[in-house]
Amino acid sequence: MKTRNKTVAVILAGLFLLSGCGNAAAPQQSVPTQAPAETTEAPTVSEAEATEAPAEAEPTEEEAEVKTEPALADGVYSARFDTDGSMFHVNEVCEGRGTLTVKDGEMTMHIVLPSKNTVNLFYGLAEDAQKDGAELIDPVIESVTYPDGLEEEVNAFDIPVPYLDAEYDLALIGTKGVWYDHKVSVSDPVVLTEEGAEDAGAEALTDGSYEIEVSLEGGSGKATITSPAELTVEGGEMTLKVEWSSPNYDYMKVEDVKYDPVNTEGNSVFLIPVADLSQPLEVIGDTVAMSEPHEIEYTIVFDEDSIQ
Repeated sequence: MKTRNKTVAVILAGLFLLSGCGNAAAPQQSVPTQAPAETTEAPTVSEAEATEAPAEAEPTEEEAEVKTEPALADGVYSARFDTDGSMFHVNEVCEGRGTLTVKDGEMTMHIVLPSKNTVNLFYGLAEDAQKDGAELIDPVIESVTYPDGLEEEVNAFDIPVPYLDAEYDLALIGTKGVWYDHKVSVSDPVVLTEEGAEDAGAEALTDGSYEIEVSLEGGSGKATITSPAELTVEGGEMTLKVEWSSPNYDYMKVEDVKYDPVNTEGNSVFLIPVADLSQPLEVIGDTVAMSEPHEIEYTIVFDEDSIQ
Protein backbone atom coordinates (compact mmCIF):
# COMPACT_ATOMS: atom_id res chain seq x y z
CA MET A 1 0.00 0.00 0.00
CA LYS A 2 1.66 3.26 -1.02
CA THR A 3 1.45 6.48 0.92
CA ARG A 4 1.74 10.08 0.05
CA ASN A 5 2.25 13.29 1.89
CA LYS A 6 -0.38 15.93 1.23
CA THR A 7 1.58 19.14 1.02
CA VAL A 8 0.21 22.60 1.46
CA ALA A 9 1.19 24.86 -1.43
CA VAL A 10 1.22 27.88 0.77
CA ILE A 11 3.35 26.90 3.80
CA LEU A 12 0.50 27.77 6.13
CA ALA A 13 1.52 31.36 6.56
CA GLY A 14 4.93 30.38 7.98
CA LEU A 15 3.38 27.82 10.39
CA PHE A 16 2.01 30.93 12.08
CA LEU A 17 1.16 29.39 15.42
CA LEU A 18 3.87 26.68 15.34
CA SER A 19 1.12 24.22 16.14
CA GLY A 20 -0.68 24.91 12.88
CA CYS A 21 -3.97 25.71 14.60
CA GLY A 22 -6.40 28.31 13.31
CA ASN A 23 -6.87 30.80 16.18
CA ALA A 24 -10.51 31.89 15.84
CA ALA A 25 -13.04 31.04 18.54
CA ALA A 26 -16.35 30.62 16.72
CA PRO A 27 -19.56 28.74 17.48
CA GLN A 28 -19.97 25.35 15.93
CA GLN A 29 -22.15 25.30 12.85
CA SER A 30 -24.43 22.30 12.71
CA VAL A 31 -24.61 20.43 9.44
CA PRO A 32 -28.06 19.29 8.43
CA THR A 33 -28.38 15.62 7.59
CA GLN A 34 -30.90 14.12 5.25
CA ALA A 35 -33.27 11.57 6.78
CA PRO A 36 -34.14 8.49 4.73
CA ALA A 37 -37.32 8.90 2.71
CA GLU A 38 -40.46 7.53 4.39
CA THR A 39 -42.20 4.65 2.73
CA THR A 40 -45.95 4.60 2.27
CA GLU A 41 -46.29 0.84 2.69
CA ALA A 42 -44.44 -1.90 4.55
CA PRO A 43 -44.00 -4.87 2.20
CA THR A 44 -42.73 -8.20 3.50
CA VAL A 45 -39.00 -8.54 2.94
CA SER A 46 -36.49 -11.25 3.52
CA GLU A 47 -33.92 -11.01 6.30
CA ALA A 48 -31.17 -10.34 3.75
CA GLU A 49 -33.16 -7.53 2.13
CA ALA A 50 -33.94 -6.02 5.50
CA THR A 51 -30.27 -5.66 6.33
CA GLU A 52 -29.40 -3.82 3.13
CA ALA A 53 -28.73 -0.11 3.58
CA PRO A 54 -31.12 2.21 1.73
CA ALA A 55 -29.70 3.75 -1.42
CA GLU A 56 -28.59 7.36 -1.02
CA ALA A 57 -30.62 9.95 -2.89
CA GLU A 58 -28.99 11.60 -5.87
CA PRO A 59 -27.89 15.18 -5.06
CA THR A 60 -29.90 17.98 -6.57
CA GLU A 61 -28.34 20.34 -9.11
CA GLU A 62 -28.03 22.99 -6.39
CA GLU A 63 -26.24 20.58 -4.01
CA ALA A 64 -23.90 19.43 -6.77
CA GLU A 65 -23.04 23.02 -7.61
CA VAL A 66 -22.24 23.83 -3.98
CA LYS A 67 -19.92 20.83 -3.72
CA THR A 68 -18.00 21.45 -6.95
CA GLU A 69 -17.55 25.21 -7.18
CA PRO A 70 -14.66 26.79 -5.20
CA ALA A 71 -16.16 28.50 -2.15
CA LEU A 72 -13.24 30.76 -1.22
CA ALA A 73 -10.66 32.98 -2.85
CA ASP A 74 -7.05 31.79 -2.73
CA GLY A 75 -5.53 32.48 0.67
CA VAL A 76 -4.98 31.15 4.19
CA TYR A 77 -7.86 30.85 6.64
CA SER A 78 -8.65 29.70 10.13
CA ALA A 79 -11.56 27.24 9.92
CA ARG A 80 -13.59 25.01 12.20
CA PHE A 81 -13.05 21.24 11.97
CA ASP A 82 -15.85 18.96 13.22
CA THR A 83 -16.11 15.17 13.31
CA ASP A 84 -18.75 12.59 14.16
CA GLY A 85 -16.77 11.02 17.01
CA SER A 86 -15.61 12.16 20.44
CA MET A 87 -12.33 10.22 20.06
CA PHE A 88 -11.38 11.95 16.80
CA HIS A 89 -10.86 15.69 17.13
CA VAL A 90 -8.18 18.36 16.95
CA ASN A 91 -5.85 19.15 19.83
CA GLU A 92 -7.39 21.15 22.66
CA VAL A 93 -4.98 24.05 22.13
CA CYS A 94 -6.51 24.55 18.67
CA GLU A 95 -9.97 25.18 20.10
CA GLY A 96 -11.70 23.11 17.44
CA ARG A 97 -9.99 24.79 14.49
CA GLY A 98 -7.30 24.19 11.87
CA THR A 99 -5.59 26.07 9.04
CA LEU A 100 -7.35 26.05 5.68
CA THR A 101 -5.25 26.88 2.62
CA VAL A 102 -6.85 27.62 -0.74
CA LYS A 103 -4.74 27.67 -3.90
CA ASP A 104 -6.05 27.54 -7.46
CA GLY A 105 -9.46 26.69 -6.04
CA GLU A 106 -8.17 23.58 -4.20
CA MET A 107 -8.70 23.51 -0.42
CA THR A 108 -6.43 21.74 2.10
CA MET A 109 -6.94 21.66 5.86
CA HIS A 110 -4.06 21.36 8.34
CA ILE A 111 -5.22 19.74 11.58
CA VAL A 112 -3.21 19.07 14.74
CA LEU A 113 -4.30 16.00 16.73
CA PRO A 114 -4.02 15.33 20.49
CA SER A 115 -1.36 12.59 20.21
CA LYS A 116 0.53 10.26 17.90
CA ASN A 117 -2.09 7.52 18.19
CA THR A 118 -3.50 8.22 14.73
CA VAL A 119 -1.01 6.76 12.26
CA ASN A 120 -2.62 7.53 8.88
CA LEU A 121 -5.69 9.19 7.41
CA PHE A 122 -7.48 8.39 4.14
CA TYR A 123 -9.76 10.61 2.10
CA GLY A 124 -12.65 8.20 1.64
CA LEU A 125 -13.96 5.03 3.26
CA ALA A 126 -12.03 2.58 5.46
CA GLU A 127 -12.63 -0.32 3.06
CA ASP A 128 -11.04 1.64 0.22
CA ALA A 129 -8.06 2.59 2.38
CA GLN A 130 -7.12 -1.10 2.59
CA LYS A 131 -7.07 -1.70 -1.16
CA ASP A 132 -3.90 -1.95 -3.20
CA GLY A 133 -2.80 1.44 -4.46
CA ALA A 134 -4.72 3.42 -1.84
CA GLU A 135 -3.01 6.75 -1.20
CA LEU A 136 -2.75 7.30 2.53
CA ILE A 137 -2.10 10.62 4.24
CA ASP A 138 1.03 10.53 6.39
CA PRO A 139 1.44 12.64 9.53
CA VAL A 140 3.95 15.36 10.26
CA ILE A 141 5.31 15.76 13.79
CA GLU A 142 4.53 19.04 15.52
CA SER A 143 5.13 20.36 19.01
CA VAL A 144 2.27 21.90 20.99
CA THR A 145 2.43 23.84 24.24
CA TYR A 146 -0.46 23.53 26.69
CA PRO A 147 -1.68 26.30 29.03
CA ASP A 148 0.20 24.75 31.96
CA GLY A 149 3.47 25.01 30.01
CA LEU A 150 3.72 21.32 29.13
CA GLU A 151 5.13 20.67 25.65
CA GLU A 152 4.31 17.55 23.65
CA GLU A 153 5.00 16.17 20.18
CA VAL A 154 1.85 15.14 18.32
CA ASN A 155 0.78 14.13 14.82
CA ALA A 156 -0.66 16.65 12.37
CA PHE A 157 -2.18 16.01 8.94
CA ASP A 158 -2.94 17.91 5.74
CA ILE A 159 -6.29 16.70 4.43
CA PRO A 160 -8.22 17.60 1.27
CA VAL A 161 -11.43 19.59 1.64
CA PRO A 162 -13.88 19.04 -1.25
CA TYR A 163 -16.41 21.62 -0.01
CA LEU A 164 -17.42 23.63 3.06
CA ASP A 165 -20.30 23.30 5.52
CA ALA A 166 -21.13 19.67 4.70
CA GLU A 167 -19.84 16.29 5.85
CA TYR A 168 -17.54 14.05 3.84
CA ASP A 169 -15.73 10.74 4.46
CA LEU A 170 -12.35 10.55 6.17
CA ALA A 171 -11.01 7.24 7.49
CA LEU A 172 -8.26 6.75 10.07
CA ILE A 173 -6.02 3.98 11.34
CA GLY A 174 -4.47 3.95 14.79
CA THR A 175 -1.60 2.18 16.47
CA LYS A 176 -3.73 -0.99 16.79
CA GLY A 177 -3.87 -1.33 13.00
CA VAL A 178 -7.67 -1.04 12.62
CA TRP A 179 -9.32 1.32 10.12
CA TYR A 180 -12.34 3.38 11.19
CA ASP A 181 -14.81 5.42 9.13
CA HIS A 182 -15.58 9.01 10.13
CA LYS A 183 -17.57 11.93 8.83
CA VAL A 184 -15.88 15.33 9.02
CA SER A 185 -16.76 18.86 7.98
CA VAL A 186 -14.99 22.20 7.60
CA SER A 187 -16.79 25.49 8.23
CA ASP A 188 -16.51 29.11 9.43
CA PRO A 189 -13.46 30.22 7.39
CA VAL A 190 -11.77 33.41 8.63
CA VAL A 191 -8.99 35.08 6.63
CA LEU A 192 -5.57 35.14 8.30
CA THR A 193 -2.82 37.72 7.91
CA GLU A 194 0.81 36.70 7.48
CA GLU A 195 1.33 36.89 11.24
CA GLY A 196 -1.54 34.44 11.78
CA ALA A 197 -3.96 36.97 13.25
CA GLU A 198 -7.51 37.11 12.02
CA ASP A 199 -8.34 39.72 9.43
CA ALA A 200 -11.94 40.30 10.37
CA GLY A 201 -12.43 42.93 7.71
CA ALA A 202 -11.75 40.41 4.96
CA GLU A 203 -13.68 37.55 6.58
CA ALA A 204 -15.59 35.55 4.00
CA LEU A 205 -15.05 38.19 1.29
CA THR A 206 -15.03 36.23 -1.92
CA ASP A 207 -13.97 37.78 -5.22
CA GLY A 208 -16.29 40.61 -6.18
CA SER A 209 -17.10 44.30 -5.71
CA TYR A 210 -18.14 45.86 -2.40
CA GLU A 211 -18.71 49.24 -0.79
CA ILE A 212 -17.26 50.33 2.56
CA GLU A 213 -17.52 53.51 4.62
CA VAL A 214 -14.16 55.27 5.00
CA SER A 215 -12.88 58.38 6.74
CA LEU A 216 -9.74 60.46 6.18
CA GLU A 217 -7.46 61.74 8.91
CA GLY A 218 -4.42 63.99 8.67
CA GLY A 219 -3.41 66.95 6.55
CA SER A 220 -5.08 70.33 7.04
CA GLY A 221 -8.51 68.74 7.33
CA LYS A 222 -9.79 70.44 4.18
CA ALA A 223 -9.32 67.45 1.85
CA THR A 224 -11.78 64.54 1.95
CA ILE A 225 -12.31 61.28 0.08
CA THR A 226 -15.57 59.84 -1.20
CA SER A 227 -17.42 57.53 1.20
CA PRO A 228 -18.59 54.84 0.78
CA ALA A 229 -15.64 53.80 -1.34
CA GLU A 230 -15.50 50.96 -3.82
CA LEU A 231 -13.61 47.86 -2.63
CA THR A 232 -12.68 45.14 -5.11
CA VAL A 233 -11.51 41.65 -4.14
CA GLU A 234 -9.75 39.56 -6.79
CA GLY A 235 -7.69 36.46 -6.08
CA GLY A 236 -7.91 37.26 -2.36
CA GLU A 237 -6.31 40.71 -2.88
CA MET A 238 -8.24 43.85 -1.91
CA THR A 239 -8.10 47.12 -3.88
CA LEU A 240 -9.65 50.39 -2.71
CA LYS A 241 -10.84 53.15 -5.04
CA VAL A 242 -9.88 56.51 -3.52
CA GLU A 243 -11.60 59.58 -4.97
CA TRP A 244 -10.35 62.90 -3.60
CA SER A 245 -12.35 66.10 -3.20
CA SER A 246 -9.69 67.85 -5.31
CA PRO A 247 -8.16 67.35 -8.78
CA ASN A 248 -4.73 68.39 -7.51
CA TYR A 249 -3.33 65.05 -6.31
CA ASP A 250 -0.85 63.73 -8.85
CA TYR A 251 0.22 60.54 -7.03
CA MET A 252 -0.25 58.52 -3.84
CA LYS A 253 2.11 56.26 -1.91
CA VAL A 254 1.32 53.14 0.10
CA GLU A 255 4.31 51.60 1.91
CA ASP A 256 6.68 53.59 -0.34
CA VAL A 257 5.05 52.26 -3.52
CA LYS A 258 3.89 55.05 -5.83
CA TYR A 259 0.45 54.95 -7.49
CA ASP A 260 -0.64 57.28 -10.31
CA PRO A 261 -4.22 58.49 -10.81
CA VAL A 262 -6.46 56.37 -13.01
CA ASN A 263 -8.31 59.35 -14.48
CA THR A 264 -7.32 62.52 -16.39
CA GLU A 265 -10.36 64.72 -15.73
CA GLY A 266 -12.23 65.69 -12.58
CA ASN A 267 -11.15 64.99 -9.01
CA SER A 268 -8.13 62.72 -8.59
CA VAL A 269 -8.94 59.00 -8.40
CA PHE A 270 -6.54 56.22 -7.35
CA LEU A 271 -6.63 52.44 -6.96
CA ILE A 272 -4.52 51.34 -3.98
CA PRO A 273 -4.00 47.98 -2.24
CA VAL A 274 -5.46 47.22 1.19
CA ALA A 275 -4.00 44.42 3.31
CA ASP A 276 -6.15 44.60 6.44
CA LEU A 277 -9.49 46.38 6.84
CA SER A 278 -9.26 46.12 10.63
CA GLN A 279 -6.24 48.43 10.67
CA PRO A 280 -5.96 52.11 9.60
CA LEU A 281 -4.12 52.53 6.29
CA GLU A 282 -1.32 55.11 6.23
CA VAL A 283 -0.89 56.78 2.85
CA ILE A 284 0.81 59.78 1.29
CA GLY A 285 -0.89 62.12 -1.16
CA ASP A 286 1.17 64.50 -3.27
CA THR A 287 -0.68 67.74 -4.01
CA VAL A 288 0.20 70.35 -6.61
CA ALA A 289 -2.31 72.90 -5.31
CA MET A 290 0.47 74.91 -3.68
CA SER A 291 3.29 76.80 -5.34
CA GLU A 292 5.37 73.62 -5.11
CA PRO A 293 4.28 69.96 -4.88
CA HIS A 294 3.96 68.69 -1.32
CA GLU A 295 3.67 65.16 0.03
CA ILE A 296 1.10 65.04 2.83
CA GLU A 297 0.59 62.15 5.23
CA TYR A 298 -2.95 60.83 5.66
CA THR A 299 -4.65 57.90 7.37
CA ILE A 300 -7.65 56.07 5.90
CA VAL A 301 -9.90 54.42 8.49
CA PHE A 302 -12.35 51.65 7.49
CA ASP A 303 -15.76 50.90 8.99
CA GLU A 304 -15.78 47.11 8.70
CA ASP A 305 -19.43 46.78 9.71
CA SER A 306 -20.49 48.84 6.70
CA ILE A 307 -19.22 46.42 4.04
CA GLN A 308 -21.91 45.51 1.56
